[in-house]
Amino acid sequence: MAATQRHDWVDAAKGISIILVVMMYAAHNVGKYTGEIGVLHYAVGFATPFRMPEFFLISGLFLARVIGRNWKAYGDRRILHYFYFYAVWAAINIVLKVGIAGQDVGGMLAGLATALVQPYGVLWFIYMLAVFSAVAKLAWQFRAPHWLVLAVAAGLQLAPIDTPSYVVTQFCAHFVFFYLGYAAAPHVFRIVERAVARPALAVAGLAVWAIVEAYLVFWPDGKTLPLDMQMGYAAFPPLHLALAVIGAVALCIASALLLKLPFMGWLRWIGAHSLVIYLAFTLPMSGIRIVAMRLGFTDTSLLSCAVLFGSIVACVVFYMLVKRLGIGIFLFERPAWAHLPGTPGSRQRNGMLASAE
Repeated sequence: MAATQRHDWVDAAKGISIILVVMMYAAHNVGKYTGEIGVLHYAVGFATPFRMPEFFLISGLFLARVIGRNWKAYGDRRILHYFYFYAVWAAINIVLKVGIAGQDVGGMLAGLATALVQPYGVLWFIYMLAVFSAVAKLAWQFRAPHWLVLAVAAGLQLAPIDTPSYVVTQFCAHFVFFYLGYAAAPHVFRIVERAVARPALAVAGLAVWAIVEAYLVFWPDGKTLPLDMQMGYAAFPPLHLALAVIGAVALCIASALLLKLPFMGWLRWIGAHSLVIYLAFTLPMSGIRIVAMRLGFTDTSLLSCAVLFGSIVACVVFYMLVKRLGIGIFLFERPAWAHLPGTPGSRQRNGMLASAE
């Protein structure tokens, strides 16, 4: 498989990941106000073991290409890069939701200060990507063998660690997947290549995986699902870790197979712009839900699907307008001043989309 094809399926996998993330928030946003469970709650429940692990694993796939760079170049590309977008969008969300909508200036200032050490809302993923990148670089710097780092990271993931620090809690829960994407990248690419070469067998394997995944997630608690999804057998820590890794690889295979179908280029585009959607989707989500409910749309399944679709489309339209008008471009591209001195981006514009590698 050529390098460009690898990029295509990686982008498609990121596309599926961001759709699953927006889906989760759409389902919970709507379910909270209707008090009912819709079809998306079941889709979210099915994806619970692998939704975020897959996103982190994908984010680590190309880390080997840059981890050997000096700290300044690496820090600019893989650490400061994410912290910049986190800072910009955390500030926007806090000012809009607390300072303006909530008319609480004191709470807004406190929220801005807290966001420095406690990731804000859905933006925790961007924050943790910077943290994971820094820790992976330290492990490389001290020549820690992959097996040792993975063993420690897996132990942290299996342990029931829940601390007042959201950074520590999420590090323990997800670092293993990011580092696995980095350490096992050649194996992941090889598995996907072999699966694509045998599409019928790959589809059969994915069907078996989906059946087993659904059984382990929905039983013995599958008859009545609460709005806050609780997994069945899949909640058992060792099984949860295994399902996360298997599910992440399954999504990579599914992404590569989907790209063989006609008219699937949109999925690759969504994945290539996944951070654009991740940063902005919460802003239009509640507005779409409020307007739809006032217009009389109260069916949980239909409404949650409309909120999912509308939130993604709104982000895409907003991004295209920003690119076309050139106003607010700092929202999605780092300006030269936001790069470390002496790095390529400090002399020329270096957009968000270059961060995939």
